[in-house]
Order: sequence, then structure tokens, then C-alpha cells
Amino acid sequence: MNENIDIVTLIALIVAVVVILKLRSILGRRTDDDDARIEQQYRARQEAAASSDKVVTLPRRGEHDTDLRPDSDVAIADAEDRIKTFAGSNTAVRKGLLEILRLDPSFDPEKFLTGAKSAYEMIVTAFAAGNRRLLKDLLSTEVFEGFEGAIADRESRDEQIDQSFVGIDQAGIVEAEVNQGIASVTVRFASQLISATRDSEGAVIDGDPQKIKEVTDIWTFSRDISSARALANPNWKLVATLANA
Repeated sequence: MNENIDIVTLIALIVAVVVILKLRSILGRRTDDDDARIEQQYRARQEAAASSDKVVTLPRRGEHDTDLRPDSDVAIADAEDRIKTFAGSNTAVRKGLLEILRLDPSFDPEKFLTGAKSAYEMIVTAFAAGNRRLLKDLLSTEVFEGFEGAIADRESRDEQIDQSFVGIDQAGIVEAEVNQGIASVTVRFASQLISATRDSEGAVIDGDPQKIKEVTDIWTFSRDISSARALANPNWKLVATLANA
């Protein structure tokens, strides 16, 4: 009787082993790559669950309308306040800057002035060096033609300008307006330069290579802000110049 039981048990074990082997051959084994994939999926589920806790439901239209204003309205109001402070008592400049802001909500006069000072230094330096390529990117067609003509005239006489840009003492917006979607801002620069013009032999024929010169320039920069497409181009260009040595 015990022998029969042992034989039956043995047969059952053999069948079980065969079934297990068959299943493994069909389903395959879990490799290290499988473990890594499973771990990655697990972590992704955890992160998704954690991030769901950070979602904030916005109030529906009509709820607490009296307590909320759109962020854009708040930002524009803050920008208007900054412009009024920036312009001070100059009501004409304040009006012009506010007109620009209404068409271009991203306009910031302080950032504009910082950019204008950088452009001023680049243009003055590029003109002295005869760098037409840089000037063409920063000037309107009309102003570029004037600068290019002066450079060509200088080159025809085989003259060169030795110049060192010392710095800008003061820069301030003196005019601002919008005309048919074109914003124009006029800036008065008070700067210091060391400049001398040399002839073909290297002799100084104008200026002083050892002396700092005080220069005042009144430049107008313009930009099209008439449409969303125009606003996509943030670049201002120099459209008019007035120099007082």
C-alpha cells in the first residue's frame, strides 16, 4: 500500500514539474530588465499620485467675482504705477509711455533704458570701427545709410578712428509716443569718449587720444507694436539722431 502511495506521489510530482517547466517556457522568465521596468512603473505611479496632491482647483466663473481680478489686470495696474513713478512730473513722457504699455503690456521703461544704453555703446563703437554688419542690425534703413556714407567717406580718405568708450554718465527718456502703431522713445545720453581721427600716416588730424571728451546725444528708437505678430519681434531700432558735442 505504501509503495502504491509513493508511486502515485512520485507521478504527481513529475507531472507538477512538467507543468511548471511548460509554464516557464510559455511565459518566460523575469529578467533584470523586467525588474527595472517594473520598478520604474511603480515609481511613476507614486510620482503621479504625489503630484495630484499639488493640483489646485480654480474657482468657477461667478464664484467670488468681487474678490478677484485677472492677473493680467493686476500686472498692468502695477506697470502703470511704475511708469508714473518713472516719469515723475513729466506728464508728456508719462502719457507716451502709458500709450506704449496699452499696446505692449510687457513694456518696462527701466528695462528699455538699460537696453538703450547697451545699444548706444554698441552703435558708437561699431561706427568708429566701421562695423557695417552690426550697425545694419541696430539702425533703421535711413539712419544706416547715413552712418554707412560717413564710414565710406572716411575710408575713401584712408582715415581711421581710435576710440575708447569710457562710459555713460546719464541716460533718460525725454519723449515717448505711439503713432499708427509705431512706438517711439527718445533718449538723451551724456557719455564720455576718448576719440581721435588719424590719417593714412597715423597722424592725429582730429580729436585727442589722451583726452576724455564729454558727448551729448539725443537718439530716438522705434518699434512696431501694432499687432501680435509685430509684438513677437522685441527689437527696437535707432531711427533718428541728434548730437551735441
